[in-house]
Amino acid sequence: MATKEKTLPDAFYETLKDVYYAEKQSVKALKKSAKAAQHAELKQAFETHADESAIQVERLQQVFEIIGKPARAKTCEAMQGIVSEMEEDLEDFGDTPAADAVLAACAQAVEHYEIARYGTLKTWASQLGYNDAAKLLDETLQEEKKTDTLLSKIAVKINVEDSNGA
Repeated sequence: MATKEKTLPDAFYETLKDVYYAEKQSVKALKKSAKAAQHAELKQAFETHADESAIQVERLQQVFEIIGKPARAKTCEAMQGIVSEMEEDLEDFGDTPAADAVLAACAQAVEHYEIARYGTLKTWASQLGYNDAAKLLDETLQEEKKTDTLLSKIAVKINVEDSNGA
């Protein structure tokens, strides 16, 4: 039995399902990180981005509608790995002065993964003529980049405060 040859629309849909899963996991991880964070700015950044990520999930649902496919999540091994690493780091560093620095680093790993995926999806959406989807994906991509920049700024403050306290 011959299998159907995979196309760019297939790749787009599969990656979209992957990111849909990843974004839902990100919301949970951000809420957990906000509870664990001690640094006020970091805690606020996590809370704000958790709310933003919930909106990003809704945007992804709109993208599924645009392409006429069901909004289904596909287990994202990469996000599972990043979240697992975050949980391990929380266990190892939870009550130490380095805990917030480690949390910020884990959050940036999530952001970098999402930036890579949203950049790809935006490009593919444009190539496939899904212009409305490309706009939605770009909106999320810009939010992810902004969050990454904010986390970098907060991480520098945390790292300086931690190193001064040592």
